[in-house]
Amino acid sequence: MQNHSIRVRRATIADVDTIVDFNAAMAQETENIILPRQRLTDGVKSVFEDSTKGFYVVADSDGAVVGQMMITYEWSDWRNGVFWWIQSVYVRSSHRRTGVFRSLFEYVKCLAESAPDVCGLRLYVASDNQSAQQVYQSLNMKKSHYELYEMSFD
Repeated sequence: MQNHSIRVRRATIADVDTIVDFNAAMAQETENIILPRQRLTDGVKSVFEDSTKGFYVVADSDGAVVGQMMITYEWSDWRNGVFWWIQSVYVRSSHRRTGVFRSLFEYVKCLAESAPDVCGLRLYVASDNQSAQQVYQSLNMKKSHYELYEMSFD
């Protein structure tokens, strides 16, 4: 499959079921957890209902959604701008290494560069996921000097 058959667009509410399926698959593949379907569905729908939370983009190939990416926002007072965080990235296994992620990334990068308040793109990656890190570096992303810490209230 070549890049020319991939079309990236903003996701719509009609894509919710696919996004939920992809997020569930990603959670199982990357963290070996099964997310409650209703909570996941509600979480995805809330992005469409409240644009301040972010937005999704999807990649279509031959009429089917084969990849997704969610963008969320972080205000930076240091830069007086917004970082777009790349999250919930998933590419159907049959379409990996075919340019789907690159197409999603380039689409979002173009949107970000044309938005006057966006100061950069960020994402996080598992420290042992060397192949993903190589992909991000090939797209001119640089490793940050920050480590990620979290506290979950689930």
